[in-house]
Amino acid sequence: VQLQASGGGLVQAGGSLRLSCAASGRTFTSYSYATGWFRQAPGKEREFVAAITWGGRSIDYADSVKGRFTISRDNAKNMVYLQMSSLKPEDTAVYYCAADTSYATMRYGGADYWGKGTQVTVSS
Repeated sequence: VQLQASGGGLVQAGGSLRLSCAASGRTFTSYSYATGWFRQAPGKEREFVAAITWGGRSIDYADSVKGRFTISRDNAKNMVYLQMSSLKPEDTAVYYCAADTSYATMRYGGADYWGKGTQVTVSS
């Protein structure tokens, strides 16, 4: 499974961005992968942002992004999205998408598959 995140950039506080994660690989289309987004700011540990099960019935967010970020997926296109609104300078980080057949494993940072990150910078 290969994951490629995109959509990062520089935005002013209060602005919006939509991140995309393109998944590929034969196994991704054969199994029900849970997917999620994590982020890592300079000098800090990687932290959980949002997660969604294959069918979208379970969604989870970090408290710091609840009400501002929305995770979604389009299984027909093998895409996962993170719509980010009301961005704050503290949202500045490299954002990574992750996937695993186990939602719990992925949710707590143990995913088997990780994409290269995309930089999000929020200016004040």
